[in-house]
Amino acid sequence: MKNFILLALASLSLTAHAQDSFGPAFKQINNEVQTSANAYANLRDASVTIGHRLTGSPNGAKAEEYAYNLLKSYGFDVKYQPFEVESWNRKTIAVKVGSSTTQMNSVRAVTLAHSPVESKLTGEIIDVGNGLDADYQPLLEQVKGKIVLIYLGVLPGSPNGTGTLHRSEKTAIAIKYGAIGVIIINTVKNGVLLTGTASVTGKLIPIPAVCIGLESGMELKEKLKTIKQFSNIEMTNFSGLIKARNVIATLKGTEFPNEKIVVGGHLDSWDLATGAIDNGIGSFAVIDMARTFKKLNLKTKRTVEFILFMGEEQGLLGSKAYVAQTKRNKTIGQVNFMLNFDMTNDPKGFSTSREEMEPLFTSWGAEVVKLDTNFKNLFLAGASLHSDHQPFLLEGIPTGGGAGGRLPNNSGPFYHSDGDTFKLVDEQGLKNTVRYGAMLTYALANTVMIPVQKQTEEKLEAFLISQGLKEPLKIAGEWRWKD
Repeated sequence: MKNFILLALASLSLTAHAQDSFGPAFKQINNEVQTSANAYANLRDASVTIGHRLTGSPNGAKAEEYAYNLLKSYGFDVKYQPFEVESWNRKTIAVKVGSSTTQMNSVRAVTLAHSPVESKLTGEIIDVGNGLDADYQPLLEQVKGKIVLIYLGVLPGSPNGTGTLHRSEKTAIAIKYGAIGVIIINTVKNGVLLTGTASVTGKLIPIPAVCIGLESGMELKEKLKTIKQFSNIEMTNFSGLIKARNVIATLKGTEFPNEKIVVGGHLDSWDLATGAIDNGIGSFAVIDMARTFKKLNLKTKRTVEFILFMGEEQGLLGSKAYVAQTKRNKTIGQVNFMLNFDMTNDPKGFSTSREEMEPLFTSWGAEVVKLDTNFKNLFLAGASLHSDHQPFLLEGIPTGGGAGGRLPNNSGPFYHSDGDTFKLVDEQGLKNTVRYGAMLTYALANTVMIPVQKQTEEKLEAFLISQGLKEPLKIAGEWRWKD
């Protein structure tokens, strides 16, 4: 029976493929973006006139208005989706380290988001390696009352197969074992400091968490091998209710208006730089995909919503607000697919959480290759967390986006740092994100049949386990299934 169902689905997929003919539309999209794309110029202008785009800040509000006005100028029906959430912002930070509580030197550091609004503590430092649960097992009680030193990724020399976790998940483990503070060592050379949230819930954590540079962090690790080290951490931060707005531009479907393709990217950024890579290249690509649809007067059978989410950096706040609202008004079932563009650049193929999409995605990719052989028609299937697709994924909704691209100008190490500026952006890479993303959006919105649907709770649980996501979701308190 199972084989019969799989064959039936494959047959339907092939039938849909046979009826899809998107080459002419893809060619129009390709020509329009290659000759008239606005994403690069718009992002450059926003970087100069707005600066950073921190959610809840005056700059964040300016970014929301900027996106709204752009989409309105392109002829869209645009709306704000306001939401009010608890947000966070840094104020002051001072970190000192030394061999005694009276002899300490200042260390360059940056506060990790959702640290307490005020903290002033001194404590002994204990090295917990990669900061995984297994690293605490030999130490256990020794960790209580200490400040833990954690490597952000996977330490060189770690056993083969050693996994890693998000900085927030590593912080949650430290709290579980009784640490009073967290010092995370960045993995990037030349003292680059990285910010980001240290909270798995988007709420304040009870202990301070900071990031220090690679060189000073590894030097500290060496000192700890022979002599005790102590740290003094003093910080002040803001935490409170803020108002923010997602920006939504809607293209109404001609045949299935109650079926919806969501195309999103987070507009917000951290406040250390202008967030050109994270996520200017993604959000401004989404805006230009929308512009392209309007400029070419492209029609879609399904409704397309182009969404600029705010609050991603502080805990997926905007995308969670969107999903929560659709659940309240009982329209969550209308969302057929969510495409997410977060730090996407120059994709070489398409990705999705659902491997069943391979026949369609590669058939559409083959049409793209006819227009540009630099597109390699890669197909990647799998699921991950920590971006705006996550709230959709956890509702069983298929997600996807670009695959196989590389960030421009060695910009990867500078995300969440003061080095994330417009000079890192590559114009053609950004154009490629726009044109391939627009083609995928057009195809999904017009294909005869999307061969995957919202997963049932049972299937979703099994899927998340198969993707290795149970542990991080449990740490975050988002695992809703019983063991």
